[in-house]
Amino acid sequence: MRSLGLLSVAHAINHAQAVLLPLIFLGIIDEFGVSIETIAFLAAIGAFLSGIVQLSYAGLTRVASRRHLLGFGGVLFGGGFALQAFASSFLTFAVPNVASRIGGSPQHPVGNGLLAEQFPTERRGFAISAHIAGGNVGTVVVAVIGVPLIAAVGWRGASIAFGLPAIAVAVLILVFVLEAGTDRAAARASGTVRAAFGRILRDRDLRWLYLTSALGGGGRGLGVVNLFALLYMTRVLGLDSATSGLMYGALIVFSVPMPLVAGWLSDRIGRKPLIVGVYLGGAFGFVVFLAAGSSLLWLWVGIVLMGLFTFSESPQLQALLGDIAPPSSRDASYAFYFAMAFGVGSLWTAVYGVVIEAFGETQGLTIVFGLMAVTFVLAALGTLPIHAEQRARENAAFEAALE
Repeated sequence: MRSLGLLSVAHAINHAQAVLLPLIFLGIIDEFGVSIETIAFLAAIGAFLSGIVQLSYAGLTRVASRRHLLGFGGVLFGGGFALQAFASSFLTFAVPNVASRIGGSPQHPVGNGLLAEQFPTERRGFAISAHIAGGNVGTVVVAVIGVPLIAAVGWRGASIAFGLPAIAVAVLILVFVLEAGTDRAAARASGTVRAAFGRILRDRDLRWLYLTSALGGGGRGLGVVNLFALLYMTRVLGLDSATSGLMYGALIVFSVPMPLVAGWLSDRIGRKPLIVGVYLGGAFGFVVFLAAGSSLLWLWVGIVLMGLFTFSESPQLQALLGDIAPPSSRDASYAFYFAMAFGVGSLWTAVYGVVIEAFGETQGLTIVFGLMAVTFVLAALGTLPIHAEQRARENAAFEAALE
């Protein structure tokens, strides 16, 4: 529980920065004279590098404790975000921005690996969801104070205000987080990292899960939906800052309770049916939001539907991965998963940037939300072949025998 608490606080700051970034991006568009396409490519590059780096944790977790990876990564994460404040050009902004994204990369694969080791199957869905939902508290905080904070201290002051706490929490993780080390021992005993990746790639269920995650990345709540929803409301619909800020805040608020509700349900009815339902509900939400036009009533309905569903799929896929991946390759499985989810999956942001550049802001952003709906439907179909319950029972029996 101490690990879960500290990881959740670190995750809160991680998500707070993710929600704050679109607001900062709006500021640098004007200050540095860059286009939406440039911002989309910067977001994609940061997410891609952060995702690819996560592959390295398959090997690093065998030689370094998760505590050190999380702690030192957090220092880079917070330091890079704070250094954005001293940028004098788009380039000097982009470099620490990308460095910060890389520093935050251990949060998901290393943090979830730690939680999956410490919590049994029947509590794992809720634990990982609590980690995600606890992190999303940061998104709600920014949804409430983000706009007035930037108005009061500017995007530079906001960068410092959210960078320094990340460094402080990273130090606390270095001091207080402990781990049993059973996964590390099992991984070392099972062979090389290359052999672990070979087992992963030969695993039919894991292949389907990775494909599902890459597809679902096209409509993921944070980093995709929150960025393009804000751009769509302000740049296409022309909503005033008060209305768009209120809708943006409402969208983000759902990111706290919905993962908890979904985690509680998945521990009882199973991961797969819940994940499929979430994807289909999210696709419907995108359609409603797009079809609403300038109707405030239907825009609110679309916001509510996207809030209900787009923040729930990722934590449940992560819990499902913890269920079906054997302890000997759990860290490697999470490393590969997040490389797919945030690396390859982040290429959707670049694709959306190309679409906007090709068709213009109005038509391009409209097409983007249509593509989001398609990706969620495809992700639902990709979930169906996974043997979720059988694999969970097999791994639970194995872990019980180890105890």
